[in-house]
Amino acid sequence: MAKRLNNQSSIGDVLQQIIQVNKLQPGMDQIDVKEAWRQLMGNGVNTYTKNVVLKGSTLYVELGSAVLREELSYGKSKIVKMINEELGREVVKDVVLR
Repeated sequence: MAKRLNNQSSIGDVLQQIIQVNKLQPGMDQIDVKEAWRQLMGNGVNTYTKNVVLKGSTLYVELGSAVLREELSYGKSKIVKMINEELGREVVKDVVLR
C-alpha cells in the first residue's frame, strides 16, 4: 500500500484502498453491474437473461427470448442511464443485446 492507514480508519476506507492499490475495480464493476441488472430488470426479464458481462464500458446481455431482446433494444439509453444511476457513477456507456 502506498500510505499506511492508522487505527482510526473505517473498514470501508481500508477496503477502498485495497481495491485501488490492487487494481480490482474492473472486477468489482463487473459484479456491481450484474447485481444492478438483476435488481433493476425484475423477475420477468431475469427469467430470460442467460448472461451479463461487462467488457470495458460495454454491457453485453445474452437473452433467451428474441421478442424480449427486440423490446429492450428500444430502451438501451434508458437501461444505461438506470444502471449508472444505480451504481452512482458512469460505468456503462453502451448495451449490446444478444
